Amino acid sequence: MKKFFSNPAVREVLRIFIAIGSALLLGFIITLFISKDPIGAYKAFLTGPFTKFNRFGDWIEESITLTLVGLSVAIAFKANMFSMGTQGQLVLGALVSGVVALYVPLPATLRIPLALICAMAVGFIWGWIPGYLKAHLNANEIVSTLMLNTIAIKIYDYLLVFYIKPEDAGYNVSAIFPPEGTLPSFIPNVPFFNNIYTLFTKNTDITIMLYIVILAVIVAYYLVFKTPFGYKLRMIGSNIKFARYGGIDTKKTMILVFAISGVYGALAGAHMTMGIQHSIITNISISMAFEGIIVAILARNNPLYVPLTALAYGYLRAGANIMERSSDMSREMIAIIQALIILFVTAEQILPTVQKRIEERKEQNSNKEESSLPDGGSHEL
Repeated sequence: MKKFFSNPAVREVLRIFIAIGSALLLGFIITLFISKDPIGAYKAFLTGPFTKFNRFGDWIEESITLTLVGLSVAIAFKANMFSMGTQGQLVLGALVSGVVALYVPLPATLRIPLALICAMAVGFIWGWIPGYLKAHLNANEIVSTLMLNTIAIKIYDYLLVFYIKPEDAGYNVSAIFPPEGTLPSFIPNVPFFNNIYTLFTKNTDITIMLYIVILAVIVAYYLVFKTPFGYKLRMIGSNIKFARYGGIDTKKTMILVFAISGVYGALAGAHMTMGIQHSIITNISISMAFEGIIVAILARNNPLYVPLTALAYGYLRAGANIMERSSDMSREMIAIIQALIILFVTAEQILPTVQKRIEERKEQNSNKEESSLPDGGSHEL
């Protein structure tokens, strides 16, 4: 049993569930003082995603998107680059993939891959910009990526309102994508799977992006931990000066980190348009990209743990929506739980550092006391 709990992977899983469980417990205590039916509200929150098949589908769909934005953030954070640009990469990926899905007259076997490739390309380019600014002009990546988010959102809104939206549309939305431009269900439409296919397509929008996400996680892990580029990335994250003195081309590596991060963010946007909305809509993602930061923090920027934390956090999001609709609790409760999760995770990382500093301070004081005594604290009369 001791050997089991000493396994790093097991400890990471336990750490995630302890942080989330502690936040949920405090959230319930708060609910006791707010709700007239706190048990019913929290029951809807914790069990809601499993009460209906479509709710379960909503959970998996959100978790797919959260995994992609979490990977986008985790790759940048692993290099100690605090990129906040996933929102801009997501909306541009949604825009470009949506345009291809809507207007390019190709069969689904060509149109869908082309839309995904175009989304990844625009994400790469949009990520390259802050990477270049950081590497060559030493621009603060937090400021540059946040400003680029605003530019991307305005481009998205402008093109949607003035060029993509049909004239007879009642609000800012494109035409519905044709079947050739939407992601197919992850269950194949063949005779053997007919009943299962009908069940999933009627109740959920779980698409082949599920398989793409699994591949994306494997690629991200291999890229970060099994390639020379990943070694350079991690060296920059540990000590950029040491990496520079060791002969690593830090500028090129930083640019690639931001660009590859952008690829994952743009894929998340493609999933939202081609897999969930089936159209280009205004305000396609208000906070999803920033919630990828929470997913990455919980996973400690390890790509293998990102799907797990995305599933856990996606469950909280889905449960919060159900709790809001079926009780007297508002969705702001999930914001409280988010803050508590971040607090617990951050506190866990800070505590060992504080303890180490205290021990070092005690050792220094002890050494000073010993050195202040003659002959090291002992003498003969």
